[in-house]
Amino acid sequence: MKSIAIILTAVTMTAATTAALAADSKAKKTSAQSPESIECSKQADAKGLHGPERIKFRANCKKELKAKASTTAPTAPPASTETKTETPPPTKNY
Repeated sequence: MKSIAIILTAVTMTAATTAALAADSKAKKTSAQSPESIECSKQADAKGLHGPERIKFRANCKKELKAKASTTAPTAPPASTETKTETPPPTKNY
């Protein structure tokens, strides 16, 4: 009777650990995708691409989207030519 309880406990713990690791792995995969990657995957799905064709398509697509984003990104305002000096905070004499 004890051996059955031990086996059931081991199986339960193994199943719980496997489920937790699978959920953690899936969460990491979805959070690591860039917006460009997601968009290119959607386009590849719409075209029905698989295997090497899909990989090649997604690589080119991401390059194009990143290049397009960098050319349309707002530019930073020009840096001021004035030199600014910071004054240290006053020290307290006790």
